[in-house]
Amino acid sequence: MDHSHAHGLAVFSYSLAFVTGLLGSGHCLGMCGGLVSAFFMRLQARGIWPYLAYHGARLGVYASVGLIAAGLGAVLVQTGSFGKWQGVLQIVAGLVVILLGLDLLGVSPLRNSVGFAPLAWLRRQFGLATEKGPLLGAAIGGAINGLMPCSMTMAMAVKATTAPSVLEGGLLMLAFGAGTLPAMLSASVLFGKLGPKVRGWLLKGAALFVIALGISTLWQGIDYYLVMRKLLG
Repeated sequence: MDHSHAHGLAVFSYSLAFVTGLLGSGHCLGMCGGLVSAFFMRLQARGIWPYLAYHGARLGVYASVGLIAAGLGAVLVQTGSFGKWQGVLQIVAGLVVILLGLDLLGVSPLRNSVGFAPLAWLRRQFGLATEKGPLLGAAIGGAINGLMPCSMTMAMAVKATTAPSVLEGGLLMLAFGAGTLPAMLSASVLFGKLGPKVRGWLLKGAALFVIALGISTLWQGIDYYLVMRKLLG
């Protein structure tokens, strides 16, 4: 695969990740809008800095998850014949991402119940974060928000395992997080103003982009595996 083609695929993945986050705004507001609004009411934050700390920490967690996922993907690939296993990893990741997209649409035979940390513990720590002060509390709350179970976030993390480098895995998750910023930054204002029907349509759009990302990953994996099988024998 030449450099320009690989660069084009990377930009395509970043774009899909960003648009998924953007279209997932309705899902974000439905799942986390109330939590974020209540959090800042309890925090009694003044000025813009607590909000920047919250969302900066949230995006930092997304980027960290992407770096870790890409690192794990690289380790898995290096346990065997590099080229072939990289293709297999992309195929498996593509199938998992497609299933997570179908889960978002509500038509998956398997429901996602996997998170980055135990949900009960996350909720407890999220509530306690408001006692840590405006800036530190906001940063802790944002970091915990980034770890909360979400099929879209999980799909991006699975996709990050196939990134060509650890840095690109982090950038993929960062692109997704940037897409969620408009809705999450204004969650306290917009929450409740987007009706269930609008949020539902936005979620369907995000799910379709997740599925497209999964199909792209699956196709890349099959293509890469076939090429490497011929080269390696």
